[in-house]
Amino acid sequence: MEESEDVPKDFVKLKCEKLSVDEVSELVVSPYCGAVSLFIGTTRNNFEGKKVIHLEYEAYTSMAETEIKKICRNVRQKWPSVKHIAVHHRLGLNFKRRKNGRKKAYVCVVPITEASVIIAVSSPHRTESLEAVMYCINTLKASVPIWKKEIYEDEYSWKENKECFWANSEN
Repeated sequence: MEESEDVPKDFVKLKCEKLSVDEVSELVVSPYCGAVSLFIGTTRNNFEGKKVIHLEYEAYTSMAETEIKKICRNVRQKWPSVKHIAVHHRLGLNFKRRKNGRKKAYVCVVPITEASVIIAVSSPHRTESLEAVMYCINTLKASVPIWKKEIYEDEYSWKENKECFWANSEN
């Protein structure tokens, strides 16, 4: 394969179904790269002394996809040697068709230990891919309109990322 055939690609997916580390990492593999770096954000079983049962996510999908694509463009400006970038994130509602043809909404939950977000970046050398992955997750948390709902034993709480710019703006 000539390098011109292996053009840089961005893979952005927001989905309800379980995320696959293998699938995401395979998307970014390139014979021209010696590094694939991954970030996998998983559901932990506790938060500030409360037992977490599972997570749910909601997003302004079209804006979230646009913002993630902007992050990918910024990565390519900061680290020009980056080859491929994949960002997959779990989301909340999904729809199934009933036998009568109507759609029924159901909430997709992310159980304890399952991935909520997987980011993969390939580059010729490790420094660029590691730095790019860190930039991707930090920028995603700060700027992408995805909201997390933590479900506890007796209650729930919508979580706002401390990093997000709108959490720190004064009204």
